[in-house]
Amino acid sequence: MCFLDNRNRCGWCKPKNELYIKYHDEEWGIENFDENYLFEMLLLESFQAGLSWECILNKREAFKEAFDSFDYHKISQYNTKKVESLMKNEKIIRNERKIKASINNAKVFLEIEKKYGSFASYLKTIIPKETIYENDKTTSILSDELSFSLKKKGMQFVGSTIIYSYLQAIGVINSHEKDCFLYQGRKGEK
Repeated sequence: MCFLDNRNRCGWCKPKNELYIKYHDEEWGIENFDENYLFEMLLLESFQAGLSWECILNKREAFKEAFDSFDYHKISQYNTKKVESLMKNEKIIRNERKIKASINNAKVFLEIEKKYGSFASYLKTIIPKETIYENDKTTSILSDELSFSLKKKGMQFVGSTIIYSYLQAIGVINSHEKDCFLYQGRKGEK
């Protein structure tokens, strides 16, 4: 367990990393359907592929600066010159495929918003109304379905594992461990 202030936290939460503690306590597993947050988490989760979340979290502010505060309207307009600039930015993950995917995904995100009124409205056509409580998985039928749908719409770096993490990040899935002070079990469970 991760301790800092005598509270039990999930085992993955590193007690020596204040960013991790803050993310665990104030964001992870907490429902947030703000459009900007939905895109920010999608971008960050896609960059996480093959890396640790701690690595991404430690670079979050640099990503925010490099990617115009995660403004997907601006990101959708990035050109070759901007890609080259991002590839030179040593503060972020300099993976050209992921950078290009983030631009592509911003365009698809906008298309989804246009069709459904918001990205959140689109998500709500797939996700259940109530929070899912589970902490022993890395993929699920839900993450498979959403991943398939996003890929069909043209998004990249949105495999089922990435989407499962995304659903945890935006609070659709609450995966706090049983000994964590934020744990909320299924209804009727103690």
